[in-house]
Amino acid sequence: MSTAQFFSHVTAAHLHGLPLPRRFATSGVIHICVDDPAERQRVRGTVAHHARPGTVRLVDIGGYRVAAPVDVWRQLSAVLNLDELIVMGDALVGGRRPLATMAELRTGVARHAGKRGARRLREALDWVRPGVLSPRETEIRLLLVRAGLPEPEVNAPLTDRSGRKIATGDLVYREYRVLVEYDGEQHRTDEEQYHWDIDRLDAIMEADWRVVRLNKTHLRLKSASAVRKVDTALRDRGWRP
Repeated sequence: MSTAQFFSHVTAAHLHGLPLPRRFATSGVIHICVDDPAERQRVRGTVAHHARPGTVRLVDIGGYRVAAPVDVWRQLSAVLNLDELIVMGDALVGGRRPLATMAELRTGVARHAGKRGARRLREALDWVRPGVLSPRETEIRLLLVRAGLPEPEVNAPLTDRSGRKIATGDLVYREYRVLVEYDGEQHRTDEEQYHWDIDRLDAIMEADWRVVRLNKTHLRLKSASAVRKVDTALRDRGWRP
């Protein structure tokens, strides 16, 4: 690679650790961007893109020039659907060490105006929330809100009746003391995690929280059941549409 070339699009997303749809997991194609059209070479196994100088911010990852996370999100707005963009946006401003801020996402969307995917990117921004720790949390939040349920807080503190923090919950309906938890594979296969979950959930329920547990089957095959479970819990605690 020359000094005018850098990793971009799907390849840059992989390097940043951003969530991508399964269809991109094994493509084997490397995406390279250049700011000088003369450097856009056709090489087997690569896809070459062009960006005007100064329109893409670059960062260093292991000595490689890579498009910055927000610019990768912008680049992929042309090939990701709305929910996939929301998942990636949540990942950018979520996790233990966020790669971006909401202000940076808003700036990125403004810079993308008039380009392919701009409208979809702008709509995705409206759904992005800071603090999300996994794509599954995003999927559940979208499922519930689009079904007409209130929007929950994301990875919010849970308290007992005296106001003392007892845990952090995935999706929290504080007013109704309802907690929605996603049980991933590690909750089932990791014995230590499994026992820790039992003690944690016991403490939460003893503090009068109603807990609704969902897993990947609810998302893929039983979404109506998932909505019904949360709807029932909220109504039992006083919520009305």
